[in-house]
Order: sequence, then C-alpha cells, then structure tokens
Amino acid sequence: MRPRTKRKIRMTFLGWAAALVVAFPIFWMTLAAFKTEIVAVSTPPQLFFSPTLQNFAEVQSRGDYLIFAGNSIVISASATLIAILLALPAAYAMAFHPTNRTKDLLLWMLSTKMMPAVGVLIPIYLIYKGLHLLDTVYGLIIIYILMNLPIVAWMIYSFFREVPKEILEAARMDGARPLQQVTLLLVPLALPGIASTALLSIILCWNEAFWSINLTATQARPLTAFIASFSSPEGLFWAKLSAASLLAIAPIVIFGFMTQRQLVRGLTFGAVK
Repeated sequence: MRPRTKRKIRMTFLGWAAALVVAFPIFWMTLAAFKTEIVAVSTPPQLFFSPTLQNFAEVQSRGDYLIFAGNSIVISASATLIAILLALPAAYAMAFHPTNRTKDLLLWMLSTKMMPAVGVLIPIYLIYKGLHLLDTVYGLIIIYILMNLPIVAWMIYSFFREVPKEILEAARMDGARPLQQVTLLLVPLALPGIASTALLSIILCWNEAFWSINLTATQARPLTAFIASFSSPEGLFWAKLSAASLLAIAPIVIFGFMTQRQLVRGLTFGAVK
C-alpha cells in the first residue's frame, strides 16, 4: 500500500473518530429524551428500552415551547443583524484606512472576550435595573450585540482584507463614496464571509445561557433559560432535561445542517487566489 493511501486512510479514521466523540453526547441525550426517569438514571445504562413521548408532553405542559423558541429566534436574529451593521463600517475603516493604532484596537477588541462574564454581572444587572431592561427582549438583544460585536467585527475585517484595494481605488476614481463602496462593492464581494459570520453569531446567540438566565425571569426567556428551569432543588430530571435540550437544539442543528455549505464557503473565503 502506498504511503499516500495509508495517510488518507489514517486521516479518514481520525476524522470519523473525532466526529463520533463530538456526536456521542447528542446521541446519548436523544436516547435519554425517550426514556422514563427511572430508565434514564439506571446503572448500567440501558441502550434498549421502550421509548416514550411522555417527557415531551410534560416539557410542553410546563411552558409553551413556541414562546421560548420565538424569543430565541427574535433575539438571535436581531442581535446578529445589528452587530453586522455596526461591524461593517468599523471593519471597512480598519481594513482600508488603517492607522498606527489599528492593530492595538483589534487586539483590545478581542481581549474583551477574555473577561469572565460573571465579573461584570453586578454592574450590568444594576444598569439594566435602572433602565428597566430586566426581563425584556431588548435587554438581551443589547447584551448579545455587545457580546458578539468584537468577533463579528474581527471576522468581517479579515474578509475585507482579502478584497484587493485596487477595486476600491477604481471605485473612488469613479466618484463612489465610502457608503457606496461598502454596500455596492465590499458587501457583494465578501458576502460568503459575511454570511458565515452571521451564521456563527446566530449560533453563539442561540447557545448563550449565562446572560439569559441572569437577566430574564418570565417574559423574555429564550430556550437556554427554559432548559435551566428543569434544574430544581429536588434534583435533576434527566429525561425531561434531555427532552427540553433536544427541543432547544433541534432548530439550530437543522439550520446549521442546511447552511453548512455556505458556512464552509465563507470560512475558506480568500484561501485560494
């Protein structure tokens, strides 16, 4: 067997092994969602059992799933759209009109993601309480924008850097203003990268649990807070928790599967010239 063939087989095996390790928790959660509470915590674990839909019925009876899902969709989509609108002019300025402080600014933006969220929980909570933003969709949208804006700006900046400057120079010679350069040239040229950035931002917003649990109570709770409600002083109800988690991740998993080609295309934008 040729060395190249051996290497290909080895890499294929490693790829499948990594995929199985990543997918196993989802597989196990899916099984637990169709078990009774007794079977879900049995030792040793049971792979063969009589499936039941009782957990999903109890999850729905505990709270209207569609309301929580609607909150997650509105919050994730709105926060992503506004973050991209704010990041576009910032990325344009840093990519095509850099200064001596541009690299420092980029590093500072990225460094804000290194701060533990719990470190700013109390001031954020007090500010939200004073502005009456607690337990509101608008409050979560604002905090999600601030949370993802550094990553969104950094990614769009990197995609703009792949666009040849000569194109903008030609546009400026034709009288195009900065807004026209961004909307008519940069956005269409970097659309795959912007789309992948939007997909990543939506996933991050959808999965964010810390702020949704601490800043909401009843009205604006997304699916992440809905899952957390199944942890009670009496203990964890694993089967019901798995059913709620499965309902929460199903939309974003389906969305990611449908857009995986666009995501890969955007992440590899500019890799080959």
